[in-house]
Amino acid sequence: MEPIPDLAALSLADIARLAQERKLPPIERWNPTHCGDSEMRIARDGTWYHQGSPIGREAMVRLFATILRREPDGSYVLVTPVEKLDIVVEDVPFVAVELKASATGRDSVLTFRLNTGDLVTADAAHPLRFEARDDGPRPYLHVRGGLDAVVGRAVYYELAQRAIDGDDMPPGVWSAGQFFVIEPTSTDAAA
Repeated sequence: MEPIPDLAALSLADIARLAQERKLPPIERWNPTHCGDSEMRIARDGTWYHQGSPIGREAMVRLFATILRREPDGSYVLVTPVEKLDIVVEDVPFVAVELKASATGRDSVLTFRLNTGDLVTADAAHPLRFEARDDGPRPYLHVRGGLDAVVGRAVYYELAQRAIDGDDMPPGVWSAGQFFVIEPTSTDAAA
């Protein structure tokens, strides 16, 4: 596996190039028979577990993340061309742990580094959303194919500061020509 990129050191052109070069397996085309339970779980904080123990090898987590798929019924599976195994995901599978922002206002581009090292730029295909939860608002970023990342607290504070510094009403943030309102919406999960 490639080393995790240092987001702070990357230019927008570097980020675009790395995203373009990222080749994921064609898991959407794989439809093997369901084989059982992987005995794996992804905790709310993004930690991956196997049989109750954290998976300590970062490269293994990154590899498993490439074969993670969300099924039409909302469940999650690890899928290869020959097997499909259930995996428990407590909230969402990824955590946005770092933010790189270029420019301000409508010219902003917000790129997030996930706990798996993946880079995702908030845009029309990868929107930010803010959900109301019992424990307060929770921001999410769409990653791919029904898979989302929760935005970590420190990164959320950076987004909130950008919204406060802006003059948009309602408050929100711009990225890649899209405006994302920082106003939580109710979800069934809040109940």
